[in-house]
Amino acid sequence: MVAAKIAGVLRAQFPGLVLASDIDGLHPSLTLSPENWKEAAAFLRHDPRAGFNFLRCISSLDLYPEPFIELVYDLMALEPAGPGEPWRCAATVAIRLRVPRDGGSVPSVADIWPAAEWHEREAFDLMGVKFEGHPDHRRILCPDDWIGHPLRKDYQYPTEYDGIPAGPAPKTSVPETP
Repeated sequence: MVAAKIAGVLRAQFPGLVLASDIDGLHPSLTLSPENWKEAAAFLRHDPRAGFNFLRCISSLDLYPEPFIELVYDLMALEPAGPGEPWRCAATVAIRLRVPRDGGSVPSVADIWPAAEWHEREAFDLMGVKFEGHPDHRRILCPDDWIGHPLRKDYQYPTEYDGIPAGPAPKTSVPETP
């Protein structure tokens, strides 16, 4: 199994990096410590034993009431199927990192997988995770002056933004009909 092999290689290359693994499911995953994430990401991308040359997505999950946001990097190792043939997926793995909800940050991997640039901006905008060294670290969906991060479970929705109603309509009492 590819995920078991990758977990072993990562454990040997970066002692203490792999915190947990779930390699028996349909979508194998490894939970890593965020401390050496940048180096581990470069290894996963460039080392021929891994070869995860495609970042499909970065998802962020609010684990409230736990004090963590979890980032899930879906990686694929793509290789050509043959001359004139489309690429095929040789392996896939989800890398999970947990960061503190308040003030959590990880190094940006946009220089390793260019697709990460927009995914990291989305995780910053909607969940508040900071990506150190990101080339364009600003909101991507909300206005620049928006307060808070709307996909957090404890987010308090504003009632208006720039004079425009922004939340649910206020409840009004409706007279009962006889």
